[in-house]
Amino acid sequence: MRAVIQRVKSAEVLVDGHVSGKIGNGLLVFVGVARGDGEEDISYLISKLPDLRIFEDTSGKFNLSLREINGEMLVVSQFTLYGDCRKGRRPSFTEAEDPILARDLYERFILRLREENIPVQTGEFQARMEVHLINDGPVTLILDSRK
Repeated sequence: MRAVIQRVKSAEVLVDGHVSGKIGNGLLVFVGVARGDGEEDISYLISKLPDLRIFEDTSGKFNLSLREINGEMLVVSQFTLYGDCRKGRRPSFTEAEDPILARDLYERFILRLREENIPVQTGEFQARMEVHLINDGPVTLILDSRK
């Protein structure tokens, strides 16, 4: 699984003009599922995301986690994180998991975050979405369960 993490002051995702998920201070996390991903990939991301120290303390250092600031998380599925642009001009998505299997892993990922008592809002799997955000910093990081 691959995650692009953005520290945000606020973020929301719209589906067909309606708000699907909306958060204040926290993390916007785009998640892509690769072929062959499973429970261990979910566990890896769960072990990192809530405790990733990317929020500033009073001296301006990255010392605080999402849990410590009582932040929220907006999780948006994004298979294009597995787009391979090395050949030609059109991305290949052969590394992305089949949508039926990917949906199951995406939903289990969200469930596991909620079991960790993380306030989670979501986009809608396989929907065309508009994502609005105010990136704080900007701070944008990538996590990959296979690297």
